[in-house]
Amino acid sequence: MSASERIWTAALLVIGDEILSGRTQDKNIAQLATWLNVQGIRLAEVRVVADKMAAIGAAVNALSAGNDYLFTTGGIGPTHDDITVDAIAAALGLPVVVHPDARAILEKHYATRGGLTEARLRMARVPEGASLIENQMSGAPGIRIGNIFILAGVPHIAAYMLEALTGTLQGGLPLLSVTLGCWVAESEVAELLRAAETGSAGCQIGSYPFFREGRTGANFIIRSTDLAAAEACAADVTARLAALGYEAVDGGI
Repeated sequence: MSASERIWTAALLVIGDEILSGRTQDKNIAQLATWLNVQGIRLAEVRVVADKMAAIGAAVNALSAGNDYLFTTGGIGPTHDDITVDAIAAALGLPVVVHPDARAILEKHYATRGGLTEARLRMARVPEGASLIENQMSGAPGIRIGNIFILAGVPHIAAYMLEALTGTLQGGLPLLSVTLGCWVAESEVAELLRAAETGSAGCQIGSYPFFREGRTGANFIIRSTDLAAAEACAADVTARLAALGYEAVDGGI
């Protein structure tokens, strides 16, 4: 199997009491999944944990061992409850140090913003041996240690960090998709979809029901790393639906 054919996977660990309490809605999952797909990497798992050292450490060890890459979001700010760096360092058996380049970046960023306080200096702390991920938005960098990428929890700041990582990770072929929509209950065509997927090598079919305008329908998303294969599978699904008297709508409903 070539490097491009190999399936590369990543996990996301979302860290923060505010996510679990429902006060903050996470937006990083969709953002990361979309970015990863362009890099040829599949988001295979997402976990959400509280701001607790043991919980973060256990999740980091499990997810980094089970995937090619692990991304974390949240808990790298300047306050006492930002413990992500400490937890990951402890899980890896590493001390926490102030990265000299991170300190220099923060000193420059805050030169006209009140200076580098002790609280702000916390954002220069990294597990020993880590490298930095550029952040053009707020200065405070992200962190890479091994296959672990430690990102900000604020989505637009995390986006800048992902932009800095674009094209730097090894991955395979991006996953492409074709969408069909149909006014039909998915339960009525479950066997049809199973048969179409079985007959289309390298394709996966996802079914996503909806109810609107007083009617029941579903969108069918055919995914493959080969666009021609996905389109052929979509044509097969369309023909099978037509045989049952249903009209598929290209692009979904």
